[in-house]
Amino acid sequence: MYRFLLTPRWWGINVFVLLAIPFCIFMGSWQLSRFEDRVQDHRDAGEQATAAKTDPARPLAELLPVDKKTSGKQTTAKGRYGKQLLVPDRELADKRGFYVLTLLRTDDGRALPVVRGWLPGDADPAKAPAAPAGEVTVTGALQASETPGSNGVPAAGGLPSGQTGAISSAALVNLVPYDVYDAWVTLAKADAGMKAVPAAAPADTGLDLKAFQNLGYTGEWFVFAGFVVFMWFRLIRREVEFAQDAELGLVEGDGEGAPPVQDGDGEGSDTVVTADSTKVSASPTA
Repeated sequence: MYRFLLTPRWWGINVFVLLAIPFCIFMGSWQLSRFEDRVQDHRDAGEQATAAKTDPARPLAELLPVDKKTSGKQTTAKGRYGKQLLVPDRELADKRGFYVLTLLRTDDGRALPVVRGWLPGDADPAKAPAAPAGEVTVTGALQASETPGSNGVPAAGGLPSGQTGAISSAALVNLVPYDVYDAWVTLAKADAGMKAVPAAAPADTGLDLKAFQNLGYTGEWFVFAGFVVFMWFRLIRREVEFAQDAELGLVEGDGEGAPPVQDGDGEGSDTVVTADSTKVSASPTA
């Protein structure tokens, strides 16, 4: 009854099933591993943020370039404050305001962007306190350069003079006449009259939409694998039922979907096959 599984048509179906099932399982497992990696990154980021509050501050040079491991670490740098800019449309505790960003000129000639604090309301240079004069030592959380349009960073351009939309070396290099570090620091303790800006988690370390997309894709691939198995058994069952019906004389054919039986002369005559295998031929149609 199952000899049809060895026919060329069914060989093709069987090979497809044998290849499709492990492929779907592999893709589902890979998507699941991506979700687990993002969950682990989220845990590591939380542990790193907690440890950063108690770990001693390290020199800036030891933590560059900024990556997932060094982002949020406490660092120190020495220099003199230079040009001051405002970063508008930044929220803190669900209130709209702006950052006060001052460039710290270090001994190597480059400038380190330092967020000295946050103020509520519209960005106004008159509200921002002046930076301390002379050589200073700053201590704060190291952050990677921002990308406009991500992590809440506004992507709108055309800002007034003295403002920048993103804290990044690419944006600041056009606003100051000296090289800028590809990083920035938010002070652990804000200057007088301002609130400290908490360090942001590194990019791609949270349970964001991408993480749950990976989880959704995991389910889809496993469903595809189950659907392939289901359809394979369903096709076999239909083939077996057809063969059984043919043996009982309920349908004509050999179980492989053969065409109706014709008379030897090829003329179309009606043939009825009864359950006791007795053929009754009607007269040819005119």
